[in-house]
Amino acid sequence: MKILFVSSEVAPLAKVGGLADVVGSLPRALRSLGHDVRILMPQYDGLDERFPLTPVIPGYALSFEPETVSLNVTTVKDVPVYLLENHRYFGTREVYHNDLERFYFFSRAVFEILPEWDFQPDIVHCHDWLTALLVLWQKKAGQPYKHVFSIHNLAYQGFFDANFKYFPELTRDWDGSPPGTPPVPFTYMSQAVLRADLVTTVSPTYAREITTPELGVGLDTLLRFRNDSLLGIVNGLDQQDWNPQIDPLIPLNYSAADLHNRRYNKIALQRVSGLPVDSQIPLIGMVQRLDEQKGLDILGPGLDRLLNESNAQIVILGRGQDNYEKLLRDVTERYPRQAAGIVAFEEPLARLIYAGCDIFLMPSRFEPCGLGQLIAMRYGAIPVVRHTGGLVDTVPAFNADLTRGAGFVFHEYASGTLVDSVLQAVSMYKNQALWQAAVARVMGLDYSWSVSARLYEKAYQRVLNGNAH
Repeated sequence: MKILFVSSEVAPLAKVGGLADVVGSLPRALRSLGHDVRILMPQYDGLDERFPLTPVIPGYALSFEPETVSLNVTTVKDVPVYLLENHRYFGTREVYHNDLERFYFFSRAVFEILPEWDFQPDIVHCHDWLTALLVLWQKKAGQPYKHVFSIHNLAYQGFFDANFKYFPELTRDWDGSPPGTPPVPFTYMSQAVLRADLVTTVSPTYAREITTPELGVGLDTLLRFRNDSLLGIVNGLDQQDWNPQIDPLIPLNYSAADLHNRRYNKIALQRVSGLPVDSQIPLIGMVQRLDEQKGLDILGPGLDRLLNESNAQIVILGRGQDNYEKLLRDVTERYPRQAAGIVAFEEPLARLIYAGCDIFLMPSRFEPCGLGQLIAMRYGAIPVVRHTGGLVDTVPAFNADLTRGAGFVFHEYASGTLVDSVLQAVSMYKNQALWQAAVARVMGLDYSWSVSARLYEKAYQRVLNGNAH
């Protein structure tokens, strides 16, 4: 099969969140199965300085506005990545700003230029709302491509109001409520959900959750309408990029078969964080964007109880909303021997947290899939997670002696239940024989892309066979 991934970000060229990791890894796994998979993204400023680019289509004049685009290509880990160049819209290093206008332009430009390529895909796989209008226009024009549309986070849909539809192409082609369908909200994403041959999400549980009013963010009615063509496939983890045996960014490498060196990463983390060095103290880690989705609103009120009722240390790394950045500074000031809140995002420090903490905290309000818990398990940090979305699908709850399951799971979204679960983990940590055996077993679980890639392969084949239900 010939498959074109279309995305706003792709690791390592441009990365803001987990979307970049998925689009940077899944195509490589699919190519290993024998498929011709390529990627298309905007060419942000500076990419030509970091990656060798080869022109494919220079100076292509667009019909919908007096702009030209060029198409260039580079190769990242054996995957061809095409870059759409236009200085007015993408001549900046910022991946996201003025997104409605920029990604309207991107989708329309791709719609016009794709038929001119030598590479003609069987399937166009679009990711998140930023590429959703491409599905609309290609379907409207009858272009000969099948479409898979992936929802990575339904909270972001490309919302707009009726006044925004001054773009002629959008006004002409917009389908508000085609016959037999429920009302379609003013979001870019709604058009792809309505029209794609298959809609996917990044975990089976999240696929069910987004059809409910509670987590459907106004799109649940349409998603229930498309339920027969809605599929959840859990994200994988790149086993080479995330491997404590060879990771050059952590002080000492280790494996599930030999955990001895892991304690030295813990000591290094304590030193870097300014915490007392003691490898016997349970160390909790958290690497998150600081907002309500990630559970900061229930963690904050519970920190005093957690730190007063245990000797545990906690290191939290992240940036985000001002009130949560202040929370990190305040808890560090109140508990200087137990807490280190670091308002930043640094990749080496993030990796050290995964490699050095004993318990990894992920108390999300909702979580489409989640990458942090997968990395934590790969690096030997036992996760404490809320029962939601992809966390349900990747972290089965431990039994009493930690011989089955992969982490500690709480259900009610409340500070009390969160702290209870963390204190349970801290208590179990005292039994080092059980704990270390559980760490080794959890590190050996297979969350690679190989399983997920085969599920996508089957889904693509069904789409091509005209049976995506």
